[in-house]
Amino acid sequence: MKPPARMTKARLFRLSVVVGSIFMILLIIVYWDNVGTAHFYLHTTFSRPHRVLPTVLKEGGQGPLSEVDEFLETLLSADLRQNVDLGRKTEQPPVQASSRPVVENLEENVRGYDWSTRDASLILDQEKLQAERRRTLRDFCANSSFSFPTKERLFDDIPNYELNHLIVDDRHGVIYCYVPKVACTNWKRVMIVLSESLMDQGVPYADPLDIPREHVHNTSTHFTFNKFWRRYGKFSRHLMKIKLKKYTKFLFVRDPFVRLISAFRSKFELENEEFYRRFAVPMLKLYSNHTSIPTSVREAFEAGLHVSFSDFIQYLLDPRTEKLAPFNEHWRQVYRLCHPCQIEYDFVGKLETLDEDAAHLLQLLKVDGLLRFPPSYRNRTASSWEEDWFAKIPMAWRQQLYKLYEADFVLFGYPRPENLLKN
Repeated sequence: MKPPARMTKARLFRLSVVVGSIFMILLIIVYWDNVGTAHFYLHTTFSRPHRVLPTVLKEGGQGPLSEVDEFLETLLSADLRQNVDLGRKTEQPPVQASSRPVVENLEENVRGYDWSTRDASLILDQEKLQAERRRTLRDFCANSSFSFPTKERLFDDIPNYELNHLIVDDRHGVIYCYVPKVACTNWKRVMIVLSESLMDQGVPYADPLDIPREHVHNTSTHFTFNKFWRRYGKFSRHLMKIKLKKYTKFLFVRDPFVRLISAFRSKFELENEEFYRRFAVPMLKLYSNHTSIPTSVREAFEAGLHVSFSDFIQYLLDPRTEKLAPFNEHWRQVYRLCHPCQIEYDFVGKLETLDEDAAHLLQLLKVDGLLRFPPSYRNRTASSWEEDWFAKIPMAWRQQLYKLYEADFVLFGYPRPENLLKN
């Protein structure tokens, strides 16, 4: 007995819908397999006006993605629309009610903050400044006569573990590469507020300075590129490239030698148990010929035993250091943390102009009405201190150190410190 014509048509309609859906999914997968090679350009074009940056996302967490990209993200993560920060809220550490951070660490000393307002007439011509910084990066990355390790590799060649400094905020379409010792604590706080990735009694933090320092640096608090593989598998690189093309990418840098001095001050002049055990003890044994070394940093400091700046420089120059493990992030070169020749940054801020740069960036992101960047320190490590710090460092060591960090000097427009490198 033949089925009624109406039932046959219904079945054919359902079958065509299923076949059509499967075809669309296969078509999208083929598109994705091609998007990372022939049809996708990693770098954001410099021909577009840089003043037009991604705006604040619409309520509900809809990202600045095309319809196809939105469908792909939905396909890859069924709960994306319910959990806009890609699952981070399920990973966050428990946070107790808190006010501003307790002032115990020198780096958190609120008395060092500059709370004064800024006269708009004193703000630098940021658009020209940013264009110059981007041009410097672009020119030296394209200059075949200027080379440094990893310069020529492609984005796809960067291991996932080297992408752990790229923090993603899908709510506002922002990617921040953090560089330790360059106001990264407060920029991480800003990213937490924007992405709403951390709660205080069920409510997202609204003031960056309310976020306790111990949670700011907890890796589970931030969604970084190196976590994409765990969530998206083989699609992770494709998603990274889409976000790199469409999101606003920024980083902050500072004079490389001054950054080293700042790292030494905070990690070896203050009582830091982790850095004492991991780095200070080996330095004292290798470069100061100490044989009987206290087991704790408190005992060492009470005995007047400290790592010297000279010990630290020898450690950096010692070829055995890199053979054992990559540089710690606090003194690892910026080009190794943020890959500026593989990722074309839209905004390059500098610690030397932090207040102006931060205010301008928040305006460009159209989030200046939501928050303000925490005021900077008055007592930051000053560039003028370099000669004093390097006074006891042999000239040959200084020149070797410059070669080690030369790419950071050149790429980010810092002049060669001739006063330190000439006899």
